[in-house]
Amino acid sequence: MLNQVVLVGRLVRDPELRTTESNKSVTTITLAIPRSFKNMNGEYDTDFIDCVLWESTAKSTSEYCHKSDIVGIKGRVQNRVIEKDNEKKYLTEIIAEKVTFLSSTTKNEKE
Repeated sequence: MLNQVVLVGRLVRDPELRTTESNKSVTTITLAIPRSFKNMNGEYDTDFIDCVLWESTAKSTSEYCHKSDIVGIKGRVQNRVIEKDNEKKYLTEIIAEKVTFLSSTTKNEKE
């Protein structure tokens, strides 16, 4: 069996580092990844994929990456269930094992 994903996309927003109750660092980032083909209207759709980063990967990404930076993610797909008000919600997310910083905008480019 194999569960491995490689993604390259732009950060939708700045990563925000959080700490869990068990004192582990975590951040969730969303990558915008344009599809390589056009839809029926002749436009390229974009997929928005949530990725969860833990510990040192979360810390370094939060420190060095910002909105619109391009990053590469190597990881695995994971499903989890959240129950709220007796209703189950199924989430599919990528657990990042490695993040590669591919490009970043300088402070002047952001302003």
